[in-house]
Amino acid sequence: MSDDFDGLVAVVTGGASGIGLAAARELSRRGAQVAVLDVRPEVADPLTGFACDVTDDSSVRTAVAGVADRFGRIDVVVNNAGIGAQGTVADNADAEWLRVFDLNVVGIARVTRAALPYLRRSPSAAIVNTCSIAATAGLPQRALYSASKGAVLALTRAMAADHIREGIRVNCVNPGTVDTPWIERLLAAAPDPDGERAALRARQPHGRLVTAEEVAAAVAYLAGPASGSTVGVELPVDGGMAGLRLRPVSS
Repeated sequence: MSDDFDGLVAVVTGGASGIGLAAARELSRRGAQVAVLDVRPEVADPLTGFACDVTDDSSVRTAVAGVADRFGRIDVVVNNAGIGAQGTVADNADAEWLRVFDLNVVGIARVTRAALPYLRRSPSAAIVNTCSIAATAGLPQRALYSASKGAVLALTRAMAADHIREGIRVNCVNPGTVDTPWIERLLAAAPDPDGERAALRARQPHGRLVTAEEVAAAVAYLAGPASGSTVGVELPVDGGMAGLRLRPVSS
């Protein structure tokens, strides 16, 4: 389906690296004109970069208007920008809680409300939010991150209810542990990087990290015409982590 996004314009936040870049490339490969919104929007053709800080409403509105001016329309929004956080509920100060929620949750609201006037005019409007397995499974040392992604999941469902009758579908992807630069930085800082990587692989039933390209394929499905009756769902891309309960391997 290399042409199922022909004539459509997609916005991908946090699209200069990791899952966002993979999603931007996949949408472009399928025919979309793709605008990457990022604080460092250096991307190669055929992607087009726009400087944007999703924690700043003026920056968001300027970037979204710039995309519409450049391409004449906006049909797809991928709310991917986000940051991680480690620790128990006691390990992060109030300022860090506010910072993570401002980017991971309120950032989605800022970008979406700026894009809504354009999405309402699209015959193929779709929003895909990047959520996480952390929204549905209790993971150790991820209290703040999990809380923010739980909010993203709830926000996705509420947005879907609000906008389905306007012809705008809203869904989210729930990746497991994805092999991204952020995970590489976490591993590099761990006391035993090899042991930590092995543990991350082992907790996903298929025995490896998820690739960014696998998440991107799920994003493209949810954003595209093949999923026209799929609304308000979370699509796990986690190697079976959400739903499978395997027996331990016998020694």
